[in-house]
Amino acid sequence: MGLCVGSPPGVWVCSTDMLLTMPSAPGIDWDGFQGVRVIAVPGSQVYARNHGVYLADEQGLVHDIIYKGTEAQIQQCAGPNGTVPLVCGVVFFSSDAAEQLLATHVIPPLDACTYMGLDSGAPPIQLSLFFDIVLCMAGGMMEEDFVKGGGDTRVRSARSVLWTALRAFPLSMACIPDASYDYMTTSASNHIHSLTLLPRSASHLRFCKTAHSHVDVRPSIPSLAHTRFLGVAPGCVAGPRSHVPLYPRQQPSLLEDGSSVTNCLLEGAVRLAAGSVIQHCHLQGPLEIGPGCLLSGLAAGSSPALQGCPLRDIVLQGHHVRLDNLPCRVFTLTGRLDDWQSPADAATYLNVPWAEFFHRTGIQEGDLWDAEMPRRSRCLLSARLFPVLHACEALGLEDVLWLLAPAAVAGERLARWRAAWRMSWQELLPCLDKAAELGARRALFFLQGQRKVRRVLLGRQDSSLLPLIRSAVHEGYHEAVLGTLDDVASTAGDTGIAARALACIADVLGCMARGEGGLRSGPAANREWASAFRHLESGDIASGVQELAAERQKWMSRPALLVRAARHYEGAEQILIRQAVMSSCQFVTVRQVELPPLGHWVQVTCPARLDLSGGWSDTPPITYEHGGAVVDVAVLVDGCRPIGARVRRISELELRLVSLGGTPQSEAAVELVCRELEHLQDYCQPHAPGALLKAAFICTQVVQFPSQKPLRVQLMESFGGGFEVHTWSKLPHGSGLGTSSILAGAVMASLYQAAGKAASTESLIHAVLHLEQRLTTGGGWQDQVGGLVPSIKIGRSKAQLPLRVEVQKISVPTGFTQTLNNHLLLVYTGKTRLARNLLQDVVRNWYARLPSAVQNADALVSNAEECAQALRQGNLLLIGKCLDRYWQQKKCMAPGCEPLAVGRMMDALRPYVYGQCLAGAGGGGFLYVLTKGPQQKEALHQILAKTEGLGNFSIHSIEVDTGGFSVEVVGCDPKDSAHPREDVAM
Repeated sequence: MGLCVGSPPGVWVCSTDMLLTMPSAPGIDWDGFQGVRVIAVPGSQVYARNHGVYLADEQGLVHDIIYKGTEAQIQQCAGPNGTVPLVCGVVFFSSDAAEQLLATHVIPPLDACTYMGLDSGAPPIQLSLFFDIVLCMAGGMMEEDFVKGGGDTRVRSARSVLWTALRAFPLSMACIPDASYDYMTTSASNHIHSLTLLPRSASHLRFCKTAHSHVDVRPSIPSLAHTRFLGVAPGCVAGPRSHVPLYPRQQPSLLEDGSSVTNCLLEGAVRLAAGSVIQHCHLQGPLEIGPGCLLSGLAAGSSPALQGCPLRDIVLQGHHVRLDNLPCRVFTLTGRLDDWQSPADAATYLNVPWAEFFHRTGIQEGDLWDAEMPRRSRCLLSARLFPVLHACEALGLEDVLWLLAPAAVAGERLARWRAAWRMSWQELLPCLDKAAELGARRALFFLQGQRKVRRVLLGRQDSSLLPLIRSAVHEGYHEAVLGTLDDVASTAGDTGIAARALACIADVLGCMARGEGGLRSGPAANREWASAFRHLESGDIASGVQELAAERQKWMSRPALLVRAARHYEGAEQILIRQAVMSSCQFVTVRQVELPPLGHWVQVTCPARLDLSGGWSDTPPITYEHGGAVVDVAVLVDGCRPIGARVRRISELELRLVSLGGTPQSEAAVELVCRELEHLQDYCQPHAPGALLKAAFICTQVVQFPSQKPLRVQLMESFGGGFEVHTWSKLPHGSGLGTSSILAGAVMASLYQAAGKAASTESLIHAVLHLEQRLTTGGGWQDQVGGLVPSIKIGRSKAQLPLRVEVQKISVPTGFTQTLNNHLLLVYTGKTRLARNLLQDVVRNWYARLPSAVQNADALVSNAEECAQALRQGNLLLIGKCLDRYWQQKKCMAPGCEPLAVGRMMDALRPYVYGQCLAGAGGGGFLYVLTKGPQQKEALHQILAKTEGLGNFSIHSIEVDTGGFSVEVVGCDPKDSAHPREDVAM
């Protein structure tokens, strides 16, 4: 309950007929505590007339417990503000008091309160926690009065034992000033009131207007396939926020403030007045539910009977009942103001006197109670009002609703009602089928959960479906959820929605494996799934999803197969992500330029990049579902541009692909020759030799693939010869400095030029996005923005498709670029980046819309904008704070990306830097630091050299590259080999 915080050793005892709430920890003082302490809450003197209150002195010692006292007695208990300390059912026994109380369980007649005495043959005895046990410790109580107040002899004897055992313990009271108390009665009015407290209510209880419910104001759910999207060219993928709203906004008047809806599916215009409650119902509008109503357990078939019915101040419930082995549905109808146990002569039914009810309906007392039943026992609880079975006809909700009808209508239903077998609530209660009732509520929960799945996915909401998925799997409703996800994916008509639906299916399969079957991240190229993948690749999402579902059924038998199926669903999701991202190719424009002479090299050199903030927000699908912003700076490493490529045309009709060491003059590390189109077919396998270069030839359309024309014919017709490509990088693999994407940009820039074409920097940025999707490495846009655009800039993408990246240069104060050069250092950690599965994990968490992932995506973008502003101000301290914050955001996005050795390195450097961060996704590679003092390379080297457990590291100077990448056409180099080794030709 939260009351135990800071309490001494002892035992809490709580009654179960109350609800105690408080806005914060109560702050009870336990210093010097002994004995027993009761917990009280303030209440009005009017409420106390039907309740219990404590009479205590200024020191908090309890003198008496007064139950339903006189006005004078209650006034005696009041404090300065007029409130009285209500008995709230919570008592704390110190260890000594608890031991003393427990010791009485073997002393007659108290042993009859436990099984020990009962099994010994003693008749059972019932004692009150407050008026038998606690009251004996009240300071104002005398032994004789206490013992005599026990009623029969056995209770008086029990009280005598309790007095002897507990009287020595002091009884104190702690009244919690801001707490509230609600007594759980059988009154319908009280129950409805407890569920409909308004936010401005004095009570600290806060009930949601809707909980675990789907409230829909539309007559039907429109298919996305038939929704027109605005602002998107034909054939393009529609963006998440560029379309007509799928659902009209809920009209506030439908569910008034002060109403409550729990575990319900409400379709159409179901209007609910203030002060009314609907629970566990599936209703279809139009319906009008007036104030003071409680509806529970009604299925969709009940809606026609409710339409036009005057629903006000009534309690209408549907029940699952089992009569021997016969299951049936029974409906009960009562009034909000009715008292179940009051004699009919002085009570009401449906909020009117029984006599008036009899006159209006024609029902007689003999229809409800046996003649021999005493009049004092004739009450609502025992009235046989509710039809259960009929000899000839099926019964429904209308067979109790007629009791509300005016006399003219009621007469038509009376004979049918009399012909039915009817039961009273007293008779129905033992027959309630609790298992069936819970099953129906569970089924309704998941039925409206399926509506939630549609609403969240089709509405592109950031709500997480993972809790619902886990619950569905646990409760055995996974097939229904899978069917809904299949339908959404196949009918949405939008690759972004379909991709997220497939990701949710992967989550369902992963949950079904229950932590067994291996890792979720892994290969996804089993041949059994190839046909479905081909459909997705061709754009036939509906057929692809259908084949995925058919194949899935073969992989459901054990955890290992479920996990493998989940991997393939994530592979299918990646296909759709690629298609969405490749919409960016429409922002690639290429113009014709003069073809360089045969044998002349077109050489491109590029800087590396540092991501100062915002990384991961550029990653698909986050970048086009949420929007991204990344601050990048192009940098020279140790005074040079470390990444480059050169291309020349050659007379041979072939493609020579050469990967060099760290410079254009280095020895070839890998060489291969492609003479047939088939040699390019592994361009989409990132680990295949020359895959990036092959993909570059295809994406620049220098080579058409696939094509009916052989490679030699294409090269001869278009260029009169083939091409030779050399690439190099001085940076180690997994550096975190954007090497692969920047290298792709260098290759494409040089290849365009060598083929007589030219592309702007903006086109190259989008062309690299396209290439990396064709290469199937995924990735975002920050690397090429950082390496292809000079100096310091911020790249942004909007939450829409087609994906477009816009870059803005960040103007810094005069001389600040040199200041950055003096304070920025690059530290190679000696650790290879452990980023192999980082991307899969991040995308999985994003598609699950984990709250931490959504909040972190917001924080990444806002931090990027703050970092950009700090750069404009030339504020090193604020930039450093942004770097540190960025590193925490990276660790939140990809937990585990900080190796222990890197953590030690960062701890050692922290006193000497404004901020620091691992470049790229983290896990290793390069660490960049913004030092407090200028020119700190040697000082930092000495600090790290004294730090244990770092292994090999190195420190490099970096400086902002204000010139950007360079493209130049150079002449023939006679030292270049004209003929690569034939033994490596493909």
